[in-house]
Amino acid sequence: MYTIPDFETLRATYLRDVRNNLPDAATDSDSDIYVRATASSSATYGLYQYLLWVARQILPDTADTEYLERHAALRGINRKAGTTASGTVTFSGQTGAAIASGTAVKHVATGALCLTTALAQIGEDGTAVVPCRASTAGVMPDYADEAVLAVSTPTGVLPQALLTLAGGTDPETDAELLARVLDYLANPPGGGNAYDYKRWAMAVDGVTAAWVYPLRRGAGTVDVTVLSAVGLPSDELVAAVQAVIDDKRPAACPDARCFAPVPVSVDITAKLRVSGTTLAALQTPAETALAAYFAGLPPGGLVRRSRIETILSGLAGVEDRELMAPAANVQAVVDATHLEWPRLGTLTLGVL
Repeated sequence: MYTIPDFETLRATYLRDVRNNLPDAATDSDSDIYVRATASSSATYGLYQYLLWVARQILPDTADTEYLERHAALRGINRKAGTTASGTVTFSGQTGAAIASGTAVKHVATGALCLTTALAQIGEDGTAVVPCRASTAGVMPDYADEAVLAVSTPTGVLPQALLTLAGGTDPETDAELLARVLDYLANPPGGGNAYDYKRWAMAVDGVTAAWVYPLRRGAGTVDVTVLSAVGLPSDELVAAVQAVIDDKRPAACPDARCFAPVPVSVDITAKLRVSGTTLAALQTPAETALAAYFAGLPPGGLVRRSRIETILSGLAGVEDRELMAPAANVQAVVDATHLEWPRLGTLTLGVL
């Protein structure tokens, strides 16, 4: 490995070479030669640093943002944009009152702004449920019947409304873009192999994970399942992935489909012997730790009893545990008719 000399070494080398050629030359710190050596070594050190920066741009895993994007673009990979969260706004008011598309509502607690995406009218029950989107792209908290106020209240409509919102993703980070570039290098295009389908799905804005199941429904079929930042993909996201697959799939594969996985809840019941804490105090930490484990499981994943026991045993204050349920490892099924995704169900803790 080549080591770039530091500034002091460069100056010492300059002065040494002068003394080798002119033994009587003055090279002390007050000499003109020392001043010239300092200036020359400073410039040379800057050139070395520039060459080091250039060398880092040659490979995608050390490149800066601009050059990482160029590495990606040369392989047909573009940074994914952020997506907006979507949901509904429930308005109240006089029957027949119109609510225009683009009506803005503001979340009371956070100030987040959302816009309706369709024209609606207050129904006979005095309400109207209108689809909406966040005004800006990015990850947002999930809202379920949260209080919002209309920025400009339509005639006959109350300003108070209820917002339900989910989804949204931030723009792709450098690390996420690099992961797709490295995946491309490790698994180059293969005329429609499984890696190609995964790469096509992962290129769609809003997709955070994808799995491919060749021949799941028989000969000539390829199935793809995807996830979003909030877990299950929306119908809109599944349709977007399907459109990309339809555009890119080989003619020899007439039946390639994108599906959302089907969540399968795994309930956990355990007895704990604790010290210096209580079961009530452990409920939230236990749920958080187990949720992190389940978050790493893919569709068709295996839920291992031993991992659940390890997680529970690792909680502060737990001296012993007995896992009552599940009674055995839980294997999520992926076959011609199932595409199961194991999820954490209800956690019940008791005293051992």
